[in-house]
Amino acid sequence: MAEGSTFTFNDADGYAAGFDGARIDLTITGAGDFEARLTRLQLEHLDVFRCHESLPRIAHMSLPPERIYFSFPVGPTSFVSDGRVVRDGEMILHGRGESLHQRSGGLCEWGLISLSPEQFERDSKALTGREIPLSNTTRILRPARTDAAGFQRLLKKVCHLAEKNQRLIERPEVSKALEEELLRAIINCMTVHEGNENSRNRHNHAAVMVRLEQELSRHADEKLSMPRLCAAVGVPERTLRMYCAKSLGVSPTRYLLLRRLNKARSALRRADPSMVTVAEVARNHQFLELGRFAVTYRATFGESPSVTLERHR
Repeated sequence: MAEGSTFTFNDADGYAAGFDGARIDLTITGAGDFEARLTRLQLEHLDVFRCHESLPRIAHMSLPPERIYFSFPVGPTSFVSDGRVVRDGEMILHGRGESLHQRSGGLCEWGLISLSPEQFERDSKALTGREIPLSNTTRILRPARTDAAGFQRLLKKVCHLAEKNQRLIERPEVSKALEEELLRAIINCMTVHEGNENSRNRHNHAAVMVRLEQELSRHADEKLSMPRLCAAVGVPERTLRMYCAKSLGVSPTRYLLLRRLNKARSALRRADPSMVTVAEVARNHQFLELGRFAVTYRATFGESPSVTLERHR
């Protein structure tokens, strides 16, 4: 049975956990209170997510290989996916099982659609009379303006139904019609024009960023030096800095610091201020100089760590 739902969040961890199937780790990079709205429509073969976020962030996304994923901006906003700016009217067809970094510079609306490869092959052949081959490489799709606009209008319509008229979506004939319309719109966007960027350099870039994330996950709460990071990832410092600047918009050490600060903030938000102190949380995340931690924390999030701890009592 089809199902539609909408959720609002004020913490990044809860929001990131709302993407069923895809694993998304968010690192907030700007000051303010995080707010997000996630609309999900689950059809028989298709999952649709429409996302609205209030703060700049870096998202590390790990996509399961058993599904095909498309991501795209919604409306006039844009985002950067592995160093490539994706603008209104463009879509990304992700490689199977891809790991990527997507970042935004502030208020951002974007969408994510997944479906099974078998269903895509059947429907694409039925709609176009030919098979549309799929590969493990990522491609940016640049459809004709009319096809892109038609897809965005349809997305708006189905998300509105998911938010406002759950009972209508649950009717089998309605959910089937919506799924067919969405698949037709996606396939139209794929067959008009395709920007294939399957270069050796891009493959190397992606592989380096995967190794970086693996190393950071193994040492989540540690302070890692650049020489140690470069040795673990297997590239010179200049290369690692260049790839991080392109994908993340920050240096490798700044990214590591931001990840640790975000983990500390999550711990402060969850903590009971009658039982936990800022100093304890700071030490648990390898911030050994409390004064420097407080200054860096305020500069990043726009409030002191003690304020975070108290106001989430």
